[in-house]
This record gives sequence, C-alpha cells and structure tokens, in this order.
Amino acid sequence: MFRLTFANVSAIGGGSGMSLTALRGIPRATRESVTFWMTLAAVVATIGLTYWFLRSRQGLALLAIRDSEIASESQGIDVQSTKLAVYVVAAFGAGLAGALYFLGNLRISPDAAFSVNWTAFAIFMIMIGGLGTIEGPILGAVIFWALNRYFADYGTWYLVGLGLLAIGITLVFKQGIWGYIQQRYDIRLFPVQRRLLMTHPRNE
Repeated sequence: MFRLTFANVSAIGGGSGMSLTALRGIPRATRESVTFWMTLAAVVATIGLTYWFLRSRQGLALLAIRDSEIASESQGIDVQSTKLAVYVVAAFGAGLAGALYFLGNLRISPDAAFSVNWTAFAIFMIMIGGLGTIEGPILGAVIFWALNRYFADYGTWYLVGLGLLAIGITLVFKQGIWGYIQQRYDIRLFPVQRRLLMTHPRNE
C-alpha cells in the first residue's frame, strides 16, 4: 500500500524515486565515515536497549504475552498496549535502518524502500541465527552480510542458495545456529531468561 501510494506522488519522483541532492556537497569519504559511525552507534544502542528492556518488568511482561496472551491478561498485563508499544518501537527501528541505508546510497525509490526482500532477508537472518535470543539475529546478520558480499553477483542463484541454506539450517538446527550453540555449550552473551533456583535448608 505504501509503495503504491508513494509511487504516485510526483513531488518525490513517483515510481522512479529521487536522489538525495542535499548531500552532494559533502565529500564521499566524510559521508561514508559519518554514516558508518551512525550505523554502528544505532546497532550498539539497539542491542543495549533491547537487552535492558527484556531484563525489565516490561520485558518480562512481553515474554509472558509471547507464551500466553490470556494468562498474561489474567495477571494484570495490558496486552494491547504492550503489543502496540512494541510495534511502534520496531517501526521506528526499521525506519532508522532504512534511513541510514539510503543515506549511504544517495537515492531512494518506492520499489527499493518497500521491497518484500527486506522481510525475506530479516526472516532469513533470524531463522539461521536463532529464534528467541539477542545473539541469534546478530549472528544471522553477520552470516547474511558475508553471503551478500561474496555471492550477490550470482543473481537468482544467490537467492535460491539463501533459501536452500535457510531450509537446511532449519532442518538440522531447529533453534538456529546460536540456539544449538547455546544448548550445547550453555553460552549466553545476553542472558534474559529467568531461572528458579531451589535452595534446600541445611541439616542442623
């Protein structure tokens, strides 16, 4: 819907999009350096805020909603408000990522901005990295970046390869690569789970 809407707005170039002419006066090296550090800062802030949120009471409420909305609501959690807040924050993060991406390209078009590939790539990174963890999508993003850097020139075969890789990893590692590492070696860089420790009284 958004793609078709912006494709019919002539003020922003319609379907062909537009170039970001306001940044042409900035040297390329300076622009790339600033964009890189802005992106790195956004990534670090996103990971930090996500970890802090999941460790908070609101994060615990969100995990409870994931397991059972009915049970969460019966415990006094405002399910609708919590889900709406998550959607708004996620949309802000997606918008920020898109802004930094097209800032580096100096050109934007409706077909590129609202392409279904963004959703497919995000699902790919999460599936191969691992669901339900912070580390999984990070690992998935690194793997996707490496594959895109060295195999993107193969075009259609590259996309087919991504699909086959996602299917293969899902069949072998049902919780993703990081999920397997976490279960196998009990490694948690960002532990967000709550564990109940049973203590036994000492015999006197």
